[in-house]
Amino acid sequence: MFPKITSMFLFILLLSCIFSRSSSQHGISNISLGSSLTPANNSYWSSDSGYFAFGFYQKGDGYGIGVWMPNIQEKTLIWTANRHDPPLPANVSLILDGEGRLILRNSPGKQTPIADNPQPASSASMLDSGNFVLYNSKSEILWQTFNDPTDTILPGQRLLAGQQLESTVSNANHMSGTFIIQMRRNGNLVIFSADYPFQSKYFYWKSGTSNAGDNSSLNLDTNGQLYILNTNGNKIWPRNNRRNISGRATYRATIEADGIFRLYSHNLEQNGNWSMEQQFPVNNCDPIGLCGTNAYCILADKVSSCACLPGFNFTDQSKQNLGCQKSSSSDECQERSFTMKELENKEWQTDEPYSTLSASTKQQCAEMCLGDCSCEAAVYSNQKCRKHKLPLRSGKVEENVSGATFIKTSNGSLATKIEANNQKKEAVLITSIVISAFSFSALTICGIAFCRYRIWNYKKIYNQVTDELSEDIVLRSFTYDEMKEATDNFKTEIGRGGFGTVFRGVISNGNIVAIKRLQKVMAEGEREFRNEMNVIARTHHKNLVRLLGYCHDETNMLLVYEYMGNGSLTDFLFESEQKPAWEARVEIALNIARGIVYLHEECQTQIIHCDIKPENILMDEKEWAKIADFGLSKLLMSNQSKTYTGIRGTRGYVAPEWHSNLPITVKVDIYSFGIMLLEIICCRRNVEMDGPDDEVVLANWVYDCFEAKELNKLIRNEEIEEIKLERMVRIALWCIQDEPSMRPSMKKVVLMLEGIIDVPEPPAIPSSSCSV
Repeated sequence: MFPKITSMFLFILLLSCIFSRSSSQHGISNISLGSSLTPANNSYWSSDSGYFAFGFYQKGDGYGIGVWMPNIQEKTLIWTANRHDPPLPANVSLILDGEGRLILRNSPGKQTPIADNPQPASSASMLDSGNFVLYNSKSEILWQTFNDPTDTILPGQRLLAGQQLESTVSNANHMSGTFIIQMRRNGNLVIFSADYPFQSKYFYWKSGTSNAGDNSSLNLDTNGQLYILNTNGNKIWPRNNRRNISGRATYRATIEADGIFRLYSHNLEQNGNWSMEQQFPVNNCDPIGLCGTNAYCILADKVSSCACLPGFNFTDQSKQNLGCQKSSSSDECQERSFTMKELENKEWQTDEPYSTLSASTKQQCAEMCLGDCSCEAAVYSNQKCRKHKLPLRSGKVEENVSGATFIKTSNGSLATKIEANNQKKEAVLITSIVISAFSFSALTICGIAFCRYRIWNYKKIYNQVTDELSEDIVLRSFTYDEMKEATDNFKTEIGRGGFGTVFRGVISNGNIVAIKRLQKVMAEGEREFRNEMNVIARTHHKNLVRLLGYCHDETNMLLVYEYMGNGSLTDFLFESEQKPAWEARVEIALNIARGIVYLHEECQTQIIHCDIKPENILMDEKEWAKIADFGLSKLLMSNQSKTYTGIRGTRGYVAPEWHSNLPITVKVDIYSFGIMLLEIICCRRNVEMDGPDDEVVLANWVYDCFEAKELNKLIRNEEIEEIKLERMVRIALWCIQDEPSMRPSMKKVVLMLEGIIDVPEPPAIPSSSCSV
């Protein structure tokens, strides 16, 4: 009897061990033959913990197949199948069929394999490691996503010698992008761009482990340690590894669309975000090819962006990696048709120069290129002038680079007109000399005729104030009587604000203008006032209202602006019978933000507006938004760099530092922009006293809705993608932080609005900062 019981016990124990082994590999997410998924219903198979999923995800206007993390806020895509294929329609099926194949059934009779398992599978499983596997009948792995990575590796996954990760095109487009990180067979880990030759000089980052052996691998362990094992199984990189992160977390290492390989951690809380732990390379502008040809990379708040060479524009503004193209051209090879524009502190990874000459100064180098028809750019350093033909490639700002880069740019239409004028002058001069041989009186007559011609020509140029040459013309000074005549004695008022009253007018050349009569001005004397006017006149941007002239007649001070016939943003947002389309509102926000970036960072003299609000945003006939009243705060208050005792701006848009006797910086404009951005999102004023108590102050209401995940309340009766709405709200909430240092720069705001960089979850907004 006893031996039978013992035998039975051993048998049960054996079964238990077998079952335990199988269960530990499969989990409860075991997928049997005949199982299937569709995008509409059971769209994915989950891992035991629920942290990972395999199946259909949203891809553009259709679907893709991949592995991702469904239970965290950022549903991060880890692996993708057939990543170059177009989005799938809703009527497809993913099947683990009876023959042990994992296939995509597009239509009857049309099947696409997802896995290349060498023999039929018996089952599949989505493991808690993030690995999706196919098993045979012996529970041995036939195929796994860990062996075929796309852009990411997870803890426990290895990047073997000869394998590589390929970046995505963008955060939204998961097709293969430009950048590759590869574990080379000599043991070196390198990053490069697929757009450049596979040569060592184009590897913009290396681990420096080229002697590690052909069985080396890149590894990521469960403690977040990223390291290289050599052939002998020793950790050889990095030499000084970082310390473990305490607490429960998961990790991933991803080569991203900007060419940077980053290690992230996540605490697995649903509302948590990925935190970056390490990145390679450290400089975000190091990736070769990030900005395309004839462009260079610049950093703002450690965020990379691209800029074109002088005389060039982006080929596609939304795809700056495609580079830049010439905005104009000249068919003649003459020095007077071109000028040399200088760029300092720029480093290039470009083709070899076609000519290298000795030059004692950078000016001499510029002249060498200007006189050479084949030369389109010159790089001067160490008394060497290197002549290049375009394109220049992969430029970046490098403070330690000596010398300069010169770009040959066409003078365009301006050069043609100057040349024509010069020819006329030469003809007149020659004629004058010939006539002078006959008679002094005839010379006098010709001189008078010439002077009259010059006066006529000046008037002709002035009457073209709205064309591209107006940037080089001095502002016109009007008399007060001219202003009265232009406005019919200030008859038609079209606006009123903190800086003064605006009237519609018609000046002598027939152009309709807007004439602003200023209130009390602090500028003392006509010279100081004129100097301030010239500063504003040199401030040119497509999102700024242009100043055409001024009047300073004793106590009467007026400004003459281009006329904006579509009213203000106030009319557009709050007075229209129909709410403006979401896309139009987003574009308006971008127009305003780009204009503020110019005022803060790009114009010759930095300007703090101090009164950003919808009434100061004017709309042209194409509903293009332009900022008005910029630069006027200096006329009505003391030096902008100091602390003000008197509050400027408009109630509801005023930053908290105005009330705290703190220094006023560009961050006051960013606060005002954030309040206005909330108004653009919701199409309502920042304070509405006739609404429900919890909706009176817009900023408080928006934050409450954001916290409660009820943002749909903000856009009643509108169909807007939740992810786009949340992105805009997050940007606005960052802008209206109480602490100025926590507000992003306006350059960073533009990058967030354009979707180039992610927008982290903002901190809480104190109710005091949003009070009426």
